[in-house]
Amino acid sequence: MRAVLQRASRASVVVDGREVAAFDRQGIVALVGVTHEDGPAQAETIARKIADLRLLDGERSVADEDAPVIVVSQFTLYADTRKGRRPTWNQAAPGPVAQPLVDAVVDALRERGLTVGTGVFGAHMEVSLTNDGPITILLEA
Repeated sequence: MRAVLQRASRASVVVDGREVAAFDRQGIVALVGVTHEDGPAQAETIARKIADLRLLDGERSVADEDAPVIVVSQFTLYADTRKGRRPTWNQAAPGPVAQPLVDAVVDALRERGLTVGTGVFGAHMEVSLTNDGPITILLEA
């Protein structure tokens, strides 16, 4: 499992012209990709890192600050671009495998009492954010 975390001062996700998640104070946008070998352990590791990494001002974590998180499924994190000009997605898990694991990340964050918004799995989304720092971190579990 991979995640790209971006610290943001504001962020939103829009699907079909409707805002489905947003925040307007410092928080984290987490783009989460799943591969074939991933399972619940990887989902828990990614959720723990999202909650506990000290990425916010003053070396504080999302959990320390009760900061908002938006989780967006992002199969393109497993793009293979080594050959040609067209990426392949063979390393990305199919929806029936990936969706429950992305949901497990969200559930694990919510179980910690965090405020978590989400995109819509499989939908075309418009993700907007103001990267604060900029801080962008790549996680692998």
